[in-house]
Amino acid sequence: MADPATKDLVLTVACASRRGIVAAVAGFLAEHGCNITDSAQFDDLANGRFFMRVSFRSETGAAADALREAFVPVAEGFGMDWAIHDPARRMRVLLMVSGFGHCLNDILYRWRIGALPIDIVGVVSNHLTYEKLVVNHDLPFHHIPVTKARKAEAEARLMEVVEETGTELVVLARYMQVLSDAICARMSGRIINIHHSFLPSFKGANPYRQAYDRGVKLIGATAHYVTADLDEGPIIEQDTVRVTHAQSPEDYVSLGRDVEAVVLSRAIHAHINHRVFLNDARTVVFPASPGGYASERMG
Repeated sequence: MADPATKDLVLTVACASRRGIVAAVAGFLAEHGCNITDSAQFDDLANGRFFMRVSFRSETGAAADALREAFVPVAEGFGMDWAIHDPARRMRVLLMVSGFGHCLNDILYRWRIGALPIDIVGVVSNHLTYEKLVVNHDLPFHHIPVTKARKAEAEARLMEVVEETGTELVVLARYMQVLSDAICARMSGRIINIHHSFLPSFKGANPYRQAYDRGVKLIGATAHYVTADLDEGPIIEQDTVRVTHAQSPEDYVSLGRDVEAVVLSRAIHAHINHRVFLNDARTVVFPASPGGYASERMG
């Protein structure tokens, strides 16, 4: 059993690469009675950027706010983009879905059993198909129809929901409407989409039919952050499944849905555990600790 005086926290750092960053962080934590329990860093030689994620235990029970205040001089000295996170605090997540419910069902199941430690603040949909499912999970359901003539009005309502619920992350669980450039910019790095294709191949409509027509041997899915460039956002997670000439396009769709659900949940898990760093058009994603997903705080 953990000592009640201890406090588990996570420090994330991104800055220009230079000598002494790791030593400065480790020295600060030791100086303030903290013990490092897990650490990962990456020095991107291509663009001179440095990324670091440190899990640590404050053995004096020092509050996160006090450590944040004390860390400011270190951060300023290296020009860091940084944060100290409390992993016990659940991120507030808004889900969005259209006509396909496999990703929504998967997320709700993982959330219900504690495998995705998030606070789901509601579900937005442009259809009524999954209203009963959502309400049966005691979650708010927001029906926001989208038409070409009223798209701006629909997006204004969406942003009202985001603000009213204190949403920190939006997950497009097969939400099939394209978000405007304005929303993509406003929510940069805070919207995750699942694309039913192993990007960058087979973009656009019916990628599984495209894959079938090309006779591919692997199909897959890609979770990425949403940007104004459709399906071009920084990739967080991908996976594939092997297929054969004997399978039909319908088989591809069935297998693909399973992959989509798994890939999206992994991407959400990485984001809420502060393991994803934006690095220009790419991401740096530190793996879960050796114990796997279950070893990270379950909330």
